[in-house]
Amino acid sequence: MAREEFEDAVRDALDEIPEELARVMENVVVLVEDHAPPDEPDLLGLYEGTPLTERTSFWAAGSLPDRIFVYRLPTLAICDTRDDVIEEVAITVVHEIAHHFGIDDDKLHELGWG
Repeated sequence: MAREEFEDAVRDALDEIPEELARVMENVVVLVEDHAPPDEPDLLGLYEGTPLTERTSFWAAGSLPDRIFVYRLPTLAICDTRDDVIEEVAITVVHEIAHHFGIDDDKLHELGWG
């Protein structure tokens, strides 16, 4: 899948986030990268930032946006079809947004979003 089509899948996944959640996502950007970090080459997504549940009144002073990365090539490597890619991207986007809201991996696995 070409990068542009993959980016469209990420955009579509973001469009599926319920409006009430999207409205409270604060100071976060979603980025597509081809490669995951070298120390975790199979990683599909990554949240970097301070979850909303951990932010204090001092947090916003000069804070850069939180970042959600969705990694294209590792995702394509585990998917057989275009539909598989779209489904995996949607799962990855939800998973990383959940981290923005303070939900950890254990809870996400318990909920079926691991």
